[in-house]
Amino acid sequence: MATTSDTREIVVRVRGLEVGFDDKTILDRLDLEIERGEILGVIGASGSGKSVLARTILGLLPKRGGTIEIFGKDVDALPIEERRAIEQRFGVMFQHGALFSSLTVADNIMFPMRESLQISPGLMSEMAMLKIELVGLPRDTADKFPWQLSGGMIKRAALARALALDPEILFLDEPTSGLDPIAADAFDQLLLTLRASLNLTVMMITHDLSSLHATCDRIAAIARGKVIAVGTLNHLLAHDDAWLQAYFAGERGRTIFADERG
Repeated sequence: MATTSDTREIVVRVRGLEVGFDDKTILDRLDLEIERGEILGVIGASGSGKSVLARTILGLLPKRGGTIEIFGKDVDALPIEERRAIEQRFGVMFQHGALFSSLTVADNIMFPMRESLQISPGLMSEMAMLKIELVGLPRDTADKFPWQLSGGMIKRAALARALALDPEILFLDEPTSGLDPIAADAFDQLLLTLRASLNLTVMMITHDLSSLHATCDRIAAIARGKVIAVGTLNHLLAHDDAWLQAYFAGERGRTIFADERG
């Protein structure tokens, strides 16, 4: 497993990552590390490449150059079977939940189990129910369809599906977008609880300043195809990059980060 001299354990290491579409470069020799057990927030303007970065790490998008190491292994050098085994240690919550509308919540959660596990339908159903309870949903949610759920319930159901295979690394894409402040705060607290109880490592793409403040150990800012700053919230608030200063300087930012600004 990759480590650094100060004993931090690096579970994802990205070096010189290049990703583009046609003649447009999205990520330009980007570097990033994710430490075991942390919640890493990823911020950036719309179109900056946040979701592209996550999808490339997950193997959903091809890269033009650079390396991605997961659990200390270069994924490009792995046999397909070993790479698939590593991917099963990921959990993914896509933006807007991305639940299958024609499946019940329980069937949505069991979908990755059917794809990856050789267990009985009865055991899958029991495991799905455990995930539903784990994210704080009522048991009768299991038989409901996504269109019967509120926005907050959809987010929790999508999180339950992301946890279906007991992942070590959780990728969240705008998990609180579209939620009212009460539901968003509840999701933040749920995430902190799950991180502590399940020993999760989390990469969270978000525009939610409250979530950044409440949940993230470190924050990585993407602009111009690179990570322009990474560190604690205080580190980013003190950074001299013009985009970062503008990002945190609005009225909401001034209110949320008043204590950190002193």
